[in-house]
Parts: sequence; C-alpha cells; structure tokens
Amino acid sequence: MGCCGSSEQKQREWKPLEDRSCTDIPWLIIFTLFCIGMACIAGFSISTGAAARLISGYDSYGNTCGQKNEKIEGVELSGRDQTDNKYVFFLDPCNIDILNRKIKSMALCVSRCPDRELKTYTDVKKFALQNGSELCSYDIPVFKYPSHGERSKKCPKLPVPPSKSLPVFHRCTPMDISCYAQFAEAFVTFVSDNNMLHRVIAGVMASKEIIMGLCVLALVLSIILMVVIRYISVVLVWMLTALVVLGSLGGTGVLWWLYVDHRMNLTDQTGTTPTPQQQLATGNVQALLVYAVIATIFTVILLLLLFFMRKRVALTITLFHVAGKVFTHLPLLALQPFWTFLSLMLFWVSWLSVFLFLGTTGSPVQSEETGLVEFRMSGPLQYMVWYHAVGLIWISQFILACQQMTVAGAVVTYYFTRNKSQLPITPIVSSMLRLARYHLGTVAKGSFIITLVEIPRLILTYIHNQLKGKENACARCMLKACICCLWCLKKCLTYLNQNAYTATAINSTSFCTSACDAFVILVENALRVATINTVGDFVLFLGKVLIVSCTAFVGVLSLNYQQDYTVWVLPLLIVCLFSWLVAHCFLSVFEIVVDVLFLCFAVDTKHNDGSPGREFYMDKALMEFVENSKKMAGRDRAGADGDSREMKPITHGGGTFA
Repeated sequence: MGCCGSSEQKQREWKPLEDRSCTDIPWLIIFTLFCIGMACIAGFSISTGAAARLISGYDSYGNTCGQKNEKIEGVELSGRDQTDNKYVFFLDPCNIDILNRKIKSMALCVSRCPDRELKTYTDVKKFALQNGSELCSYDIPVFKYPSHGERSKKCPKLPVPPSKSLPVFHRCTPMDISCYAQFAEAFVTFVSDNNMLHRVIAGVMASKEIIMGLCVLALVLSIILMVVIRYISVVLVWMLTALVVLGSLGGTGVLWWLYVDHRMNLTDQTGTTPTPQQQLATGNVQALLVYAVIATIFTVILLLLLFFMRKRVALTITLFHVAGKVFTHLPLLALQPFWTFLSLMLFWVSWLSVFLFLGTTGSPVQSEETGLVEFRMSGPLQYMVWYHAVGLIWISQFILACQQMTVAGAVVTYYFTRNKSQLPITPIVSSMLRLARYHLGTVAKGSFIITLVEIPRLILTYIHNQLKGKENACARCMLKACICCLWCLKKCLTYLNQNAYTATAINSTSFCTSACDAFVILVENALRVATINTVGDFVLFLGKVLIVSCTAFVGVLSLNYQQDYTVWVLPLLIVCLFSWLVAHCFLSVFEIVVDVLFLCFAVDTKHNDGSPGREFYMDKALMEFVENSKKMAGRDRAGADGDSREMKPITHGGGTFA
C-alpha cells in the first residue's frame, strides 16, 4: 500500500501493453468499504423517517405533515393525525435562518396554502372556515382568531402574503420574492424594480429556444475545435511568441525612454535649491532606472529561453497535431465529457438528497429558547455528516480520475500499436473494461491523495470566510498563504497523478511505482514539460476564448432579431457561461491527450533509437520531429549535449538500459 519499500521500485524494462495485472487491490477494498459506509448513511437517513420529513415537511410540534404521527414525550400538541394536512405553513415566512438550517418561525401543517393576501385576523378566520385550513396554532379555536390573547405569537404575521406549494417539497412559499430580501440583499437591490425583474424573466422565457440553440452551437464548436486545432496550433503558437517578444521589447524600450526623458528634465533643473517636487522627481528617475534594468534583464532571459527552447515549442505544435489525429481515429473520446458530467450529476444529486435527509434525521428535541421541536443527531451519529462530506470529495475525484485513466488507456493503446489497422474496434470501451478489471484500486488511491489535500484547503477556506472582518492582517495573510500553497500542491499532485495513470496504462504497475517512473521521466524532460504546459495551456485558453466569442457573437445577432426581447444581459451571460464550461470540459480532454502523448513520446525516445529491434512506436509527425532534432544537433555541438542526450538510450554500468 505504501510508496516506500516496494519491490517494484527497482529499474526495470518498460513493456507497453504486454503484461496486465491487478494493481493496488488493498485500496480498492478500502474504497469499496467506504462506499458501503456511504450507502449505510443513506439507508439510515431514509429508514429513520428523514426522507418523509424532508419531502412532506413537519410542524413545530414534531408532526410530519400528510401522515399519522406518534406522541412525543413532553410535547403536548404532538402525535396528531395530519393525513389531510399535507402542506407546511410558516407563520412568519420571512424569519427563516437558512444558513444554520433553523426555523425561527412557527410551522404548522395545513390543508391548503393561502392563495390571496389576508390583511386581518378576520380574513384569516374566514379563510379557515371556507377552506378548512387552520392557519393558527392547533390549540386556538377558529372562532377565537380575531380576539385570542396569544394571536400575535400563535397566528400568522399580518398581512399574510399569498403563497403556493413547491412542486415536490410541500412548503407554502410566498409568491412575492421580496419576502427574502434579508437573504439576498444584492439580488433584491438589482431587481428592486419589479418591472425590471419581469422584463428579465419574460425575456429569458421568450428567448429560451435561442439560448438552447446557442448552447448546442458551443457544443458543436468545441468538438470541431478539437479536430481542427492541429491545423491552427502553429499559427497560435507563433503568434503568441511574437506577441511576447514584441511586448517585452516594447515595454523595455518605453521604460528606458521614460527614464531618459525624466532624467533630462531633472538635469535642466539642477543648480537651484531642491524642492519637494524635485526630490519626488529624483525618486521617480531612480525607480524608472530600476524598472528599466529589471525589464532588460527579463527580456534578455526571455529571448534566450525562446531561442534555446524553439525546438521544444516545435514539439508542442507536433503533439497538438498528433492529438488531433488521435481524435479522428478515436471519435468516442469526444463523448468522455458527457459520461463524466452525467456521472458527476447523478452522484451529486444523490449526495445532496442524502445530505438533506441528514438535516432532518435524529431524535426530536424541544428548543429551550423557542419551544419548537427540532430533529438533531446526538452522539456518534453527528459525525455522519463529516463522513458524508469526505465522500463528496473522494468520490468526485474518483470519477474524474476514472476519466483520466480511461483517456490515458485509449491513447496509450493508440500510440503503442504500430499497425493502426489492428486497433480494437472501440479503444475507449476496451480502456474502460481494463480500468474496471485491473486498475480501480490505482484510481482510488490517486483520488484519495487529492482528497487529503482538498479537505484542509476547504476547511481553511471556510475558516477564512467565517472570520472575514474579524481576524487581524497577519492571520488573514497566513490563511491566504496556506490556502494558496494547498491549491498549488493540489495542482501539482493532479498533474503527477495524470502521468501516473498513464504509466499504469503502459506497464500495469501500482500507483506509487507508476508515479515514481513518471516523475523521473518528467524531470529528465523538465524544459519540454514547462514548454508544453505554458504554450499548450495558452493555446487551449485561446481556443476557449474563441468558442465563447463566436457563441456570444452569434447570440448578439440572434437576439437582435428577437423583437419580443429588450434585455440581453442575462441570456448572454447564460450562453457565455455555458459555452465556457463546455469548451473547458472538451479541451480538458484534449489537454489530457496531449499530456499522455508526451509521456509516451518521452518513454519511446528514451528506450528506443529507431534501430532494428528497437523501432520507434511514434507517429510519422513525431518521427519527423526526432529526425529534424538529430539533424540540428549534428550541426550544433552545443545543442548536442542537451537535446541529443534525450534521444540516446541510457547506459547503466556499461550496459544499455533497454
């Protein structure tokens, strides 16, 4: 289970796709037991009646609406038959503490929600007599509503707003959203003008077909971009390089020009008594000199890096080209975001349902402050919420890791199959089956490592939000620094995990062994990794911007012809947000393919040299890149010590490591 002391850590020969065995079985057992625990929590919350209380609701005396109830000791009005009273009515619907999940208002089970405004207690009495729906506490007779001494506490707050029940959860909800102004001040500030709110909602409903069409357009553009990006990546990369060079040179030139100009103006004023303005100008000149020198050093270093890394930029372009070909040979890769999104949605919906069940499970407890009944978990049961929260992170990361392993397995199969006509009919399905049969334990272990980093980061983020405005500057800075460090650590581990999954897909080794092997490969190709991650990420970012821009442009043209609509802000925001999410999902798969191809390429060039018996597995485009690199290395001896070493087999103890 551990990473240290493993017998697999010794150097051995890479045998792509030859041997296949189960990996990290103990972690699969641990993950299975953890999932059984999640299922037990769900079963417990349902069996204790939490599901019924959540959906049907319960009153302030512990009675579940819509059914017969048992007597609660010490609560006089409990144990009532509420079969005919299916809706929960709050006496003061605007006095609900949503953040702490506590109802400050008394709740009753009623047979019908008030569908009109009731301005007096006489109106409340008439509504009860006409509809049989008693809106005051059960111990107050209907005919005493207008005159009862405790009507201010046990009857609804006047005026009673019109309300209707929610589609699934039987709660009487006020129709006027201004009732919830205390929970959404920013939103109410924006929509305080009801005309504005109605215009926005009406516009969205009138343009729903356009919004759906634009979302489909973003989906189609994302799929097309993954295929054609190999043709435009050359233009994007060199355009980026030109902009960086021109920007750095221009910025440095402007700084030197400002320095010379300010210094000449300062020289013209010498000989006079220094004034505060002259002293300030002298400080500005010195600051400009420092900035100009720093910018010059940065520009020189940047130009040198671009010069020496030009071949690695060419590798990035070649990998993008090959990645585009992978999608043409493996079209089912484009469906991976759909399956991942669907799996995450199903899990999140089920998790949220159980989480809401847990909020209403436990034993009835009468509050000493309000006298109302609440359901609380006591003892060890209260830790089920924390267990459930950890499950949200771990299982979500597990689903994402399954996508990474599936894509890695399919791309590895494509790369290390010399004759592409011998590829499986559906490499994606074959990769899924290999994952399910051999490597679920590896995925569980990798996702658990991410969970270990994500939990403290989320806890610190929660503490930081809770203490906002209360902590001192030093504590705030330390919290932000810790959150930032954990975020960076998570990103690094996620990248290493991805390469570990690729190594597992190649050699069928355990997670720790694969992570060590992948780390060694990445260190040996550090400059290439840096180039691919910087240049490649920026190219993909430009692709996302391109998709959002095209979708927004078409959206503006479409909405311009929508005569029934005058407010464009909300539908355009919806379309842009959705198009960005779609582009991110699809291009993240493209990024995974590029990373997998690079690791396969690095392994291929390290252990093969193109000679008989040690032929390369790589694509023709990558083969041309290798040949060009060898020719350039032969003409430039300085470059031979750097790049050609990566192309030659490594020898150990006088023998060749093959």
